Amino acid sequence: MTTLTDIRTAAAERFFGAEADRLARLCLAMAERFARGGRLLATGTSAAEWSDARHVAVEFVHPVIVGKRALPALALPPDEVSAHVRTDDMLIAFGPVPEVSADCLLITFAAPDDDVFVAQELVETAYHVLWELVHVFFDHLPRAGAGTGASSFLYPFLGGGTVDMEPVVADVRASVLAKGAEAAALRAQTLAHNDDVLTAAARAVRGCGTILALGNGGSATDAMDAVADLRVGGTVRALDLTADAAILTAIANDIGTDALFSRQVIAYGQPGDGLLAFTTSGNSTNVIAALAEARRRGLVTVAFVGYGGGSIAADALADHVVVVRSEHIPRIQEAQGSAWHVLRERICQG
Repeated sequence: MTTLTDIRTAAAERFFGAEADRLARLCLAMAERFARGGRLLATGTSAAEWSDARHVAVEFVHPVIVGKRALPALALPPDEVSAHVRTDDMLIAFGPVPEVSADCLLITFAAPDDDVFVAQELVETAYHVLWELVHVFFDHLPRAGAGTGASSFLYPFLGGGTVDMEPVVADVRASVLAKGAEAAALRAQTLAHNDDVLTAAARAVRGCGTILALGNGGSATDAMDAVADLRVGGTVRALDLTADAAILTAIANDIGTDALFSRQVIAYGQPGDGLLAFTTSGNSTNVIAALAEARRRGLVTVAFVGYGGGSIAADALADHVVVVRSEHIPRIQEAQGSAWHVLRERICQG
């Protein structure tokens, strides 16, 4: 019998097998534009597409892997893109492509899968791969153009003057295939090892009133995506606790970042509601505080964690803990996305 895991693995093999060379060459083109001062813009129309656009921006601007530099990226609504885009910029469009007049490199993804959630998972891995591998080319671009535009002076040691980029493209192509396979394998492992947890969590969440969702950085965009998925059809009430910049900055400024989410749980959470928490480390203090507050108030709590679970798993700080056994943040987020999609399906099936 073909399982959801089999479907995901086969889809990844098809997609990255077909697109590895194109993705490698796109990394080179992006590196060249970043070196000339270009920025990466991302846009999306639907709530789910907007969460991907925000995910792209935060990953490029705030590199979470040691040695990766910050690159200029910005998420914009479609009707604002034309006012901001300029020569040498790049635009990733999730959904309809807005009209732009500048010399802009347009990037779209068309993952060939009938399941919209599987397709979204493949796209997430694709833009993570772009983020991971675009950096490879900075070390090989000719010195005259190497760097990151206005910030090039920060990296005077980069740019080895390589002229023939084909060997680098070949290495990156192989890395794309390896990362696609790694992502598929971790998704399979995560779904298999957490099957019982996902079933129990679905049963518990199914009867909840309102679902609150939260996370930091890339995990915040996972929370955004979860809320968007739950609101489809209007059958589930869901709140994104990362959405209101005024509330977040007020709490952070007046109290501190540890209270970002717990204060909102106090304001919005009721007994019988649910809380979805996304964290790659399993140790984020503001997530832990929110889980503790939710438990005190009688909410069902579900946590998606990486790095073997962190303190959330070790100390059973959530009712249901979905563990991704990896220490590589992009792969953790991708596996968490698949686990969430399976959980959502099981919630809705009930």
